[in-house]
Amino acid sequence: MTSRVKPQQGWGLTALFPCCNRESDQPEIRYFHENVVSMEPSTPMPSPQELDSKFAELVDELGLSEQKRAAMFALPAEKKWQIYCGKKMEAAEEKGATSWPVFYINQLNSMVVMKPVLASDDEDQVRLKQVNGLKTALRTQPISFVTGFLEQDGLSCILNFLKSMDYDTVESQIHTSLIGCIKALMNSSEGRTHVLEHPESINIIAQSLAAENIKTKVAVLEILGAVCLVPGGHKKVLDAMVHYQTFASERTRFQNLMTDLDRSTGRHRDDVSLKTAIMFFINAVLSRGAGESNLKFRIHLRYEFLMLGIQPILDKLRSRENITLDRHIDFFEMLRNEDELEMSKRFKVTHIDTKSASQMFDVIRSKLSHTEAYPHLLSALQHCLMMPYNGSRTTVQYWVLLDRIIQQLVLQTDKGEDPDVAPLGNFNIKNVVSMLVKENEVKQWKEQADEMRKEHQKLQQRLEKKERECENKNKEKDEYFEMLNKTKNKLERESNEHKRTKQQVEELTARLQQLSSSSSVPGGPPIIPGGLVSPVSTPSSPALPPPPPPPPPPPPGGPPGFGMPPLAPPPPGLPLGMVEKKKNIPQPSSPLKSFNWSKLPEAKIAGTIWKEIDDQDVFKVLDLKEFQKTFSAYQRPTKETGETESVKKVKELSVIDGRRAQNCNILLSRLKMTNEEICQAVLSMDDQEELPKDMLDQLLKFVPEKSDIDLLEEHKHELERMARADRFLYDMSRINHYQQRLQTLHFKKKFNDRMAEVKPKIKALSLASTEVVQSQALRQLLQVVLALGNYMNKGQRGNAYGFKVSSLNKMVDTKSSNDRNITLLHYMVTVLEKKFPAAASFSKELQNVPEASKVNMTELEKEINSLRSGLKSIDAELLYQQKQSSQRPVDKFVSVVSKFITVASLNFSDVEDSLQEAKELFAKALTHFGEDSPNQQPDDFFGIFNTFLSAYSEARQDNEDMARRQEEEEKRALAEAQMKKDREQRMRKAKAVEEEEGGEFDDLVSALRSGEVFEKDVSKLNNRKQRKPKELGSRQRPVSTINQYQDR
Repeated sequence: MTSRVKPQQGWGLTALFPCCNRESDQPEIRYFHENVVSMEPSTPMPSPQELDSKFAELVDELGLSEQKRAAMFALPAEKKWQIYCGKKMEAAEEKGATSWPVFYINQLNSMVVMKPVLASDDEDQVRLKQVNGLKTALRTQPISFVTGFLEQDGLSCILNFLKSMDYDTVESQIHTSLIGCIKALMNSSEGRTHVLEHPESINIIAQSLAAENIKTKVAVLEILGAVCLVPGGHKKVLDAMVHYQTFASERTRFQNLMTDLDRSTGRHRDDVSLKTAIMFFINAVLSRGAGESNLKFRIHLRYEFLMLGIQPILDKLRSRENITLDRHIDFFEMLRNEDELEMSKRFKVTHIDTKSASQMFDVIRSKLSHTEAYPHLLSALQHCLMMPYNGSRTTVQYWVLLDRIIQQLVLQTDKGEDPDVAPLGNFNIKNVVSMLVKENEVKQWKEQADEMRKEHQKLQQRLEKKERECENKNKEKDEYFEMLNKTKNKLERESNEHKRTKQQVEELTARLQQLSSSSSVPGGPPIIPGGLVSPVSTPSSPALPPPPPPPPPPPPGGPPGFGMPPLAPPPPGLPLGMVEKKKNIPQPSSPLKSFNWSKLPEAKIAGTIWKEIDDQDVFKVLDLKEFQKTFSAYQRPTKETGETESVKKVKELSVIDGRRAQNCNILLSRLKMTNEEICQAVLSMDDQEELPKDMLDQLLKFVPEKSDIDLLEEHKHELERMARADRFLYDMSRINHYQQRLQTLHFKKKFNDRMAEVKPKIKALSLASTEVVQSQALRQLLQVVLALGNYMNKGQRGNAYGFKVSSLNKMVDTKSSNDRNITLLHYMVTVLEKKFPAAASFSKELQNVPEASKVNMTELEKEINSLRSGLKSIDAELLYQQKQSSQRPVDKFVSVVSKFITVASLNFSDVEDSLQEAKELFAKALTHFGEDSPNQQPDDFFGIFNTFLSAYSEARQDNEDMARRQEEEEKRALAEAQMKKDREQRMRKAKAVEEEEGGEFDDLVSALRSGEVFEKDVSKLNNRKQRKPKELGSRQRPVSTINQYQDR
């Protein structure tokens, strides 16, 4: 028998036990060891009984499966003795392998106790090497090593390490290797027993799902999924997921798993292994344990996943087209279809829509009708009707309690066992309700805290508002003093100019008198005092026309306000001073509603139908009393009965239009001020800031018109009976020039805001015009574009000395011949960054261009003209008010408006000067770039640059992205090459390790991962009778044939 040496390796299971080889032909048993020439045992073979006893001890130490044990005992006696002697020789040479567990346990304890304060990469590598050594030992050493490790509490050391890890260790390979140690430990039946019997082991393993490391998550899910397949493990896994819910602060159980399954961003988005692990874990949880035979439990547990949105997630995962993942998705949907069909058969219906309360009630009612349980259903529904519906905080908790009780009633077995975590630990309703009440108290305290927080925010906002008001007042004061200084300087300049002008006039007058006295031309015009020539007509010149007559005096009440129509003229067709002839019309005893018509004056009646109509005949036949009762201005109640106070309250006099009165009432209710307060605010020009700007806009819509004033004047003796809107219009009409005052106040309040909108636009226009002219980087960029364009263009388009700036935005239309995603702009960006780095950052020199691109000169000039006309109107109103002799004590119009018009006029004058300067700079910019269009607007011109700035920035970002992608592809190619090299090295090393080294638990995980563990269930489902399409209804989901994967 030949022998060969296997360097630095022990014996593989296949080499030692050829019966475990999966091939049909058993190879010759050979024992490889260094410096061994022959494997013939030197000790004589004992009796068959003694050999079988010793060989049985050896097989027990190996921890083989029943099938492999039977194959081992079927070997001939000579081979048994040969294997036994070889194994004993190996054990003698391994120098006390049973003492190694203490070494690894000490290492684990030291790593837990001595956490590195400043962990370095070298220390982490040392710790990782130690943990990997333990994992290898647990997989390769004899069963006695595993037994010794467990007897010396090695499992607790691993679990303590898992519990005490810091964040860096959790996300490192050490964490993954520790989970691998537990996985290796569970390969033996003794190790599985210890892990399952440990009170915290499964919970601590489940905590590792909080790690972001994908390999760690997959390893944990493999262990938990495989534990579900082990007797007694399913309940522990569900308990562990409840523990993990508290540990990870999940809203509900399995929430983070669904998040990882649905994740389409981050580093988990393309990892199919994690999504596959989650799916086979879900299938194991649903189909094993109590779910193997309990339909109610499967539906209950699946409902948790459906409420978390697993179905649309599975539909999206179909697009990945992964065979293993699709196999697990198919199993999930096939099992769901079968369960829903089974539930429908129980109630003899086609399909039960669990989202429809009415359909579920109809199904239950049809099932329980004419049974003894039906009265109890009615009783339960009647008591549900009597449950509180007042929207209090405890209402929802009653229904939560009812839901939990029903869940536990449905799931609890006849022995009182709960296959899942019991929704209620006990049925002591008093304790449960008190617990829920405490939760409500906490919520109530939180709500009170929220209310106090909101109140604090309101107070804070009020304080900030007052601070802003103070700041605005201080700003106005500063502007006022600044304007006073400007006015002072301006007056001094004008005074000096006036003195110089007066002196020049005197000099010219003296010279003119000298010339007149010494002149030889007779008949010259005489000189009047002051140096002016007397306008005496000469025979040679026609007489000058007389001066125009002075303007007519303003009508009573002062000049019309800005934005207000002039006072009503006399009726058309009547000469001035003529009064319409009064008709003999009966007068009502009480005021009536007004009829809003447009009457024709008497002068226009001639030749019309109205000349032939006389309404006096109608008055003879009308029941005027009934008419007066029907259209009385007093709003009477519908019922005459009632107390005197209520009748008096409803009786109101309203003579204005109903819709206008209604809108006016809405305004007054929002304003929350009395008529007297509004009058005082208008007269004092709102010095207390009581009238908001938006309310002034609304008040301007309800200025008393002349027709309103005439109607109200007729009933001024009935002020107490006037409706609210009528009384408001009457009180406002008593204020002299109410509309002009209100418009002035509105203009004053809006002036600073309007100026704040205009000034930045003018400033941006000036600065942008200066920037585009003075920017050297932009000049360099245009030079590069000109060179590129001349190089590209031939014929009439080429040989250019310049181009329109709008051509800059056409660079994106020129595509590269090699890559359609690359444009001329992309290329120019690259050229600028490499050859002209100063020009590449030209956007820094054009900071105000984006803002200037929003300036529309037409709108800007329109706003300036509006401000100018408003100031003129206020000035006219101020002159009128200054001439009024009788003013109320609270009337502050003259004092307030005088100050305002002074400051506003100077401020507006500065804005006009700035606008003129901006126009000149903009015209220079247009000329600078050869833009000859005289009507070109700033938003058009600067919009070209703004668009180019955005396109340039996007092209720059595109270039960076392309460079980064190219770098990543190069790194990925190097990494793939290195991975390929490492994989080849591992494959070469793995040739020395036989396939049979894996234990039973590894086989279980492998079958779970591939889906082979569910083949038995799939075959049962496929062997059932094919369902008709009408039985499935529209609820049936498409499921691929799982057998197609089994054949691959």
